[in-house]
Amino acid sequence: QVQLQESGGGLVQPGGSLRLSCAASGSMFSINRMGWYRQAPGKERELVATISSGGSTNYADSVKGRFTISRGNAKNTVYLQMNSLKPEDTAVYYCNVLKLGGFIYWGQGTQVTVSS
Repeated sequence: QVQLQESGGGLVQPGGSLRLSCAASGSMFSINRMGWYRQAPGKERELVATISSGGSTNYADSVKGRFTISRGNAKNTVYLQMNSLKPEDTAVYYCNVLKLGGFIYWGQGTQVTVSS
């Protein structure tokens, strides 16, 4: 089992920045990838960004150039730096871990609201 705890969400004005953090604990072996997904009201959950165990990153087209995913030195923390935020970035953001064998774990989510 892997437990995930997100933090860093909140209310920000358009053009502002937020940094999300996700701390993972528990069975940390065989982690293939960590990432962030988001779900806006009335919409399906969508991929935001992922980072592999080797450090390769992948971003949704809608956030490229504005968001940056990274991992802490201990490799059990993943961050999402969000710059130039737009109202359409408003969503609940979920941390995600994919382990070898296809096991997937989710955090409880953190709300990000972009509004003036």
